[in-house]
Amino acid sequence: MTAVPDIVEFLVQCPPFDAFDVGAVERLAEAVEVEFHPAGATIFPKGTEAVEFLRVIRAGAVEVIDDGRVLDLMGPGEMFGYASLLSGLPTDFGTRASEDSLTYRIPADAASEVLAKPQGLRYLTRSMLEDRHHLGSGPDAELPRDQLRQPVRAAIRSAPVICTPGTSVREAARRLTDAGATALVVDLGDSVGIVTDSDLRSRVVGGGLSSDSPVSAVMTAPAFTVPSDRSGSEVLVDMLDRGIRHFPVVSASGRVVGIIEDHDLLAVERSSSFFLRRAIARAGTIDQLVEASSKLRPTVIGMSQGRVPAAEVMSVFSVVADALTRKVLDLVIAETGKPPTRFAWLTLGSQARREALPSSDLDSAVVWFDDDHADPASIRRYLGAVATRTTDVLQRCGFHPDEHRVSAADPLFVRSLSSWRRSARSFLDDPTQDKALILVSVLVDSRAVWGDETEPLIAETFRSATARPRLLRLLAEFALAHRPPTGFLRGLVVESTGEHRRRLDLKNGGIVPIVDIARWAGLASGVTSASTVARLGVAGASGTLSPFDAVTLQEAFDLVCQLRLDHQVAQLRAGVEPDDFLDPDELNPLTRNYLKEAFRAVASVQRHIAADLGLALR
Repeated sequence: MTAVPDIVEFLVQCPPFDAFDVGAVERLAEAVEVEFHPAGATIFPKGTEAVEFLRVIRAGAVEVIDDGRVLDLMGPGEMFGYASLLSGLPTDFGTRASEDSLTYRIPADAASEVLAKPQGLRYLTRSMLEDRHHLGSGPDAELPRDQLRQPVRAAIRSAPVICTPGTSVREAARRLTDAGATALVVDLGDSVGIVTDSDLRSRVVGGGLSSDSPVSAVMTAPAFTVPSDRSGSEVLVDMLDRGIRHFPVVSASGRVVGIIEDHDLLAVERSSSFFLRRAIARAGTIDQLVEASSKLRPTVIGMSQGRVPAAEVMSVFSVVADALTRKVLDLVIAETGKPPTRFAWLTLGSQARREALPSSDLDSAVVWFDDDHADPASIRRYLGAVATRTTDVLQRCGFHPDEHRVSAADPLFVRSLSSWRRSARSFLDDPTQDKALILVSVLVDSRAVWGDETEPLIAETFRSATARPRLLRLLAEFALAHRPPTGFLRGLVVESTGEHRRRLDLKNGGIVPIVDIARWAGLASGVTSASTVARLGVAGASGTLSPFDAVTLQEAFDLVCQLRLDHQVAQLRAGVEPDDFLDPDELNPLTRNYLKEAFRAVASVQRHIAADLGLALR
């Protein structure tokens, strides 16, 4: 039993809890658990799956570490773990007790309720900026910045209401009402003033000023303005520091393009992946879930506008897709009835690697855990019905099943754990059998997103691939069969016929060759399910690839992913269903040259691999 009064007394002295009323902190304290960490103990390591608790240091000290290097030392009252908790992404840094330490551990649900409030968001915004300055990226670098990371112009909701100093207060109030605005700008020539609806209430109604008075009598001048390319997070901190709720936003030429309000920056529910996942979790019906999922694509657009790197966008997109899949399964199982046996839902391909984008298929499989007392036929019927219904709902949510039927809706991909493992072992023993290499590629890229995820599932069976030279050689040949598109139109191979004629296939021509090499190199280095970049990193460190080739492929992968994201965001903004077919003429000459050089670099790595293994390139 925790001593709630003691916890409350401590928390109300610590930000952001000091900004809440005591009742809210008391409710939070009821969920707190007290932890003891002896000196040197790891609290959570780098790369841990999304943490499920927020922690506040009560006594002692906690180090933020990266590969053994201490980046920061936190003391009593400081909070950590919120970035991974909010984003749903693995931790970018580890933490360990620098000395014997006590922490208050707060479960995700209770912590989310606090951090979602404006006081909590203010704290997160300030922490985000401070961490970026003194840590480079900071222990909370993976915080889902989304809207706050965008240029502030992206949060402007309407054109500014502008008047002259001689405009009457009555006319100013009418214009505010007609525009549905809460503030207007007064043009002073070489500067601007601002009048808010609060000014009208306090200075006119409350102050007894006539409505015929000029607006100059109630304005604040000169108003503090912000440039339109300043990030929302930085503007919000300026608001907090100055105690001002409205800022006129000006372009590079000094023209007022709008007014930003603290509410616009704090209302991140509209675009934050954190709040999107909360909306998904709270959906009580399929229709509500479909409605919540409709915010995912706007979230991708918002992150892109905020110059969030493609790798982070793909991770967030995949995390939300995981959350959506889990919720769909919960609702479908509630409709269908209790399962006859334990089972897990696996995501495959780019989603499993956390590299999905709006054009990505949602590949899937089901594994059930053997039960001697269950009827296999009834299990298959039940799981087939659940898988078909789940796939249909996910399609309503904007996720399309794989065109090659790599889907849990296909009976081929609904099997018992022992059956999956027998198949995996047979591929290891005889990789020449029909479709073995394709299925190995599918199963190695698998990750459980629902069900009993603690069981060692299918991908782990392939760890013994390091001792299977025949399989590795065939996988290398399979990887080298996909050649990057270097050649024809402006140095790039494009589709010659069909609806995508004269367009470049960024997925099959750019992504697949790198993903396939990384999968082979990862398996040869003892790595099964992992991201492409992680596999390449391990392969470069182990000697499967030269460090130079590993970095070359990582950089090429980053470039092509960024172009895929930019292309798809442009399509989404235009109301077009996203795909991976890019017109090279849409690229500026410099980007086109970078892409061409990236493809040539990938082709060069393929030649190195072929020469090392004595393989012939097709």
